[in-house]
Amino acid sequence: MNKCINDYEGIEIGPIRPPSEAESLLIRVTRNCPWNKCKFCGLYKGKKFSIRKKEHVIEDIDLIKKCIEILWYVQEFESRERQAKLQDILGSISDNERDAFYCAIRWFNSGMKSVFLQDANSMIIKPDDMLDILKHIRINFPQVERITSYARSDAIARISDEDLKRIADAGLNRIHIGMESASDKVLQLIGKGVDKQTHIMAGKKVKKAGIELSEYVMPGVGGNEYSKENALETADALNQINPDFVRIRTFILLDTVPLADDYQTGICTRANDTAVIEELKLMIASLKGITSTIVSDHILNLIPEVEGILPRDQEKMLSVLNWYLDLDEAEKMIFRIGRRTGIMNCMIDLADSNSREKVESIIGQNKISINDVDEVIYEIMKGFV
Repeated sequence: MNKCINDYEGIEIGPIRPPSEAESLLIRVTRNCPWNKCKFCGLYKGKKFSIRKKEHVIEDIDLIKKCIEILWYVQEFESRERQAKLQDILGSISDNERDAFYCAIRWFNSGMKSVFLQDANSMIIKPDDMLDILKHIRINFPQVERITSYARSDAIARISDEDLKRIADAGLNRIHIGMESASDKVLQLIGKGVDKQTHIMAGKKVKKAGIELSEYVMPGVGGNEYSKENALETADALNQINPDFVRIRTFILLDTVPLADDYQTGICTRANDTAVIEELKLMIASLKGITSTIVSDHILNLIPEVEGILPRDQEKMLSVLNWYLDLDEAEKMIFRIGRRTGIMNCMIDLADSNSREKVESIIGQNKISINDVDEVIYEIMKGFV
């Protein structure tokens, strides 16, 4: 492999990507978050935002391409000889090249179908730079079916419709936006830095450009006090946008984030699982005239079966939520503990005698009661983030 040039120090991988991008090649375009004031998020606190040089991003892509070419070559050998050649290669390259090679191996084995541009808001870079990066990906990896990125609504709002369409035509075909909420009160509370109308404007711009849109919503983020408003205002914004995907991310309050101070002073009180399910039910029931796919693809969500395509599956999703709400408190506790400990992964597991026995044993050994189950669940969930 060629020696890295200029001040390029090798491939960089950021700290996060959406669950749906688990098999994607991660290309770091920016470092950290340009806003970094969301009071519910501690991921980038204390870290400086910067935009990587376009040339360095291109170098990452070139380095991955070289690794992929080697992997195609090695594939021609029998299994035992293939492993020996891979070990020889790994032993002869630099640490930076080795990091790229491991990335390439993972992507190669996953089928090389998707690429995710990191970090929190890659759409903040100059449109022409984004175009060059996208074109370089498409030239080097023509088999790629999807290129995606996180973006903030305010960043999208600043991009002209013309530039956004150019970016779409160059190959960016999905954008993930953290809406969290569309209640202006909640957005102000959590320090999101955007308002409802900006969310709506940005979502419509993405759709107009022909780019798939994933909106992330966060039931429970407004606490008990703003639960109803969070559900209704968020549903109203989604109804105006009609995103391709609505991804559920149940809110969990970490002790280390700035929002924890507001909760301690009583501005909000933490919503438990049941309150979050009631809020989610109200939001889903309020979705009208859209064709979005609802996705529950995160471990923080209590009921993974809350998924489907609107309007076809709306009643099915509401029935799933009602299933939980109709349980008595003892059954709710068993399911919650089972789900949060990983013993129960779906609704049907509540009826499984083996799973129930394990959960009931945990409840008995730890003397968990209906009165303190909320705190127990809260402590478990904090470990998921």
